[in-house]
Parts: sequence; C-alpha cells; structure tokens
Amino acid sequence: MNERATEGMRVRREVLGDAHVDRAIANTTEFTRPFQEYITEAAWGAIWTRDGLDRRTRSCVTLAVLTALGRHEEIAMHVRAAITNGLTAAEIAEVLLHTSVYAGVPAANAAFAIGQQVLAELGDEAAR
Repeated sequence: MNERATEGMRVRREVLGDAHVDRAIANTTEFTRPFQEYITEAAWGAIWTRDGLDRRTRSCVTLAVLTALGRHEEIAMHVRAAITNGLTAAEIAEVLLHTSVYAGVPAANAAFAIGQQVLAELGDEAAR
C-alpha cells in the first residue's frame, strides 16, 4: 500500500469507523477490489486529507451533494460521519434545509427522513 492509500485508510477509519471499514473490506471481491482501492486512495487519501477544509466542513459538503444527487444509499453513512466529525443534529438539519432550497424539496425530504432515522438510532434527542 502506498503512502496516499495508507493515509486514506487511516482517515477513512477515523471518519466512518472501524466497523464500517472492516465490513467493506470483508465484502471486497476480486471484482470490487480496484474500486475499494480507488476510493481509499482518491477520496480518503487525496481529498479528505487536504488542509483546505476541515472535516466538519467536508461532512457538510458531502451531505449537501449526496442530498442534491439523491444518493440516499450513502446519506446514513455520512450522517454518522458528520456526527463523528463534530456536527450536531441541528447543524445536520441546517445543511439539509439549506440544500433543499438549491436541490429541491423532494431530495431534502428524503435526506431528512434518513437523517432522522440515523440520529434516532444514535440516541440523539433531536430526532424524536
């Protein structure tokens, strides 16, 4: 593993948690291995390690983009990551509300539903 991939794996684990990353690695096949290597090196090693934005801001951007693009399958993981990166439930709600103006109410409505479910699972009182 090269230095960027090693650093990417470290950040990926810090942001998403060991359990999530361990599951992804355990489910890796010869077919999916190149993709797993790519996201670890490119997304986590080349982008999330940059100094230009802190992790809280990167989580805000990530949630906004996932919401705007309707990538519902990724939102729960990144709501958890946003909590790990120090965002509060109220801040996550603000990101989703802000995104609704620019990406559309249906996209934000779906993201709010996913976010509320994850926050409730994490025991956050704001989700009740």
